[in-house]
Amino acid sequence: MKKQNSITTSLSIVALVTAMLLAIPLVANSFTGEVNWTLSDFIFAGILLFGTGAIYVFISRKSDSIMYRTAAGLTLFSALFLIWSNLAVGIIGPEDNVANFMYFGVVLILIMGSALSRFRPHGMALALFSTALAQAATVPAALFMGMQNTPGSSAMEIILLNGLFITLFMISGVLFWQAEKDQISEQVSSSI
Repeated sequence: MKKQNSITTSLSIVALVTAMLLAIPLVANSFTGEVNWTLSDFIFAGILLFGTGAIYVFISRKSDSIMYRTAAGLTLFSALFLIWSNLAVGIIGPEDNVANFMYFGVVLILIMGSALSRFRPHGMALALFSTALAQAATVPAALFMGMQNTPGSSAMEIILLNGLFITLFMISGVLFWQAEKDQISEQVSSSI
């Protein structure tokens, strides 16, 4: 019963933070023409924010390790940031550029790798390294398609922005790798 109350409390906090974050564009909608969110924008953003927070609540319960929880948090932040920026403004050119669909494949690799690993540290590390590799593969694909000639996307912007996501996914993978090493060390020291 205590665990159930803990989950309920955590999800309530996630809901509150989601509402507070959504209040920012709601207020901005009233005061500036620069922000023009529709009801569907708020619903989608709410699902994305609350869903990410809820996933963190459940995944972080897999381990008491700070390293594991940090890796999970960075992974989810990176995936959320990738999805959000891709949908909001597009990573390559505008958000409706067909080349931006590649990034949904990157997120799909992360989801499939995470599910196959059952969120265990070793498998998560491999899933994150695979995700970073998939993210890296978008760069030559975009340049080969000539996306550097798309308004708002130079070759340098494509390389740097993708490099940021590659770095975030690699760091997450290393953190999961370290969480696994810590777990093994704890098991060895407790068996002695």
